[in-house]
Amino acid sequence: MKTQSQETQKNLTPELAYSILKEGNLRFVNNLKANRNLLEQVNETSNGQFPFATILSCMDSRTSAELIFDQGLGDIFSIRIAGNVLNDDVLGSMEFGTKVVGTKIILVLGHTGCGAIVGACNAVKMGKLTQLLNKIKPAIDQEVQTEVDRTGSNSQFVERVTTNNIKMVMEQIKNESPIIAELEAQKQLKIVGGLYDVKSGEVTFY
Repeated sequence: MKTQSQETQKNLTPELAYSILKEGNLRFVNNLKANRNLLEQVNETSNGQFPFATILSCMDSRTSAELIFDQGLGDIFSIRIAGNVLNDDVLGSMEFGTKVVGTKIILVLGHTGCGAIVGACNAVKMGKLTQLLNKIKPAIDQEVQTEVDRTGSNSQFVERVTTNNIKMVMEQIKNESPIIAELEAQKQLKIVGGLYDVKSGEVTFY
């Protein structure tokens, strides 16, 4: 698998970038890694980087985007924060990745059994974590299907909130960043969501 170069990045469309992620996850699920020489990629990226994707995922130790999508050095910008929530620093990083460096796709990646989602559903309050979990509260409020046991012990409730949170963050990105919204409107960028199953390794895309 070749290292991303300025030329290959320039020739990629958002749809092709999306396909690369889907195909990479398929390889991961089937335990079929692309043939890469990582030390060679170290040398090839030493003077610059031309990633094709910007991925916002949870800090969970099981959700490394490079592994899940079978990507190498220089392929993706990986932004990780508990609950894959959005803040100004994350959004600024996305603007750098897309407008400045030229990535073709933004993926908001949540996962099953997310501790941050469970904590938010349980209204956990602990130091600075409280502020982070409060960002998930609108996704909880959007989940009106569950009328009883609206807690982190209800796995179906947690999964619905997780999905809501992914979609909410996707909308926030567009609403809060005119730069990214313009790139999407010009078809230079695609914004998608995904849910990683920690049991199967499979990503369901939205």
